Amino acid sequence: MTMRPSRETFERLVGFDRERMGSRTGPLAGVDEAGRGALAGPVVAAAVVCEPCEELLGVRDSKLLPESTRERLRDIIVERCAAWSAGVVEPGVIDRINILKATMEAMKIAVEGLKVRPSLVIVDGRDLPDIPFPAEAVTGGDNKSFSVAAASIVAKVTRDRIMREQEKLHPGYGFLRNKGYGTREHILAIRDRGSTIIHRRSFRVGSGE
Repeated sequence: MTMRPSRETFERLVGFDRERMGSRTGPLAGVDEAGRGALAGPVVAAAVVCEPCEELLGVRDSKLLPESTRERLRDIIVERCAAWSAGVVEPGVIDRINILKATMEAMKIAVEGLKVRPSLVIVDGRDLPDIPFPAEAVTGGDNKSFSVAAASIVAKVTRDRIMREQEKLHPGYGFLRNKGYGTREHILAIRDRGSTIIHRRSFRVGSGE
């Protein structure tokens, strides 16, 4: 059974952005990442400047949405938004500089790739990337801000599509299902087959039990 989008939730997310903007004029950008805790694949960040509209009533934290809904909303967001951009940082860089710095770098790339200059950037989490715009870090921002939730959808779908392509190159790890996260299937495959070039060597692999 598919749940209907809640207008109350939508209005709460939109209201958060309006409150944060205050008297500012100009665009608001939301920023979020996907893949920070995965064992394989890149960390991906998205920055989105998007006005709320009826077609985006279902925008939520991407983790709360079925894959088919995320895919549909991502395409509407990209079509309707004033600007969007993604930043991708590969596993080798993650291993070299650590996942926090890699996440900040992905966010920086995403924000700097926007074709408009935001007057405020809301970033999901506790840390801020080094960007030349006013910015605010909001813990749990993907469940509070419409713009961050929209960015979470774009980041998640972008990364999922990357990992579906990686399944073709590295079959046998279950990337279609686990998207590189540490599921039992994935961990057992690493132990049986070894790591690939897209696995993060600096991440600890669990027991798989």
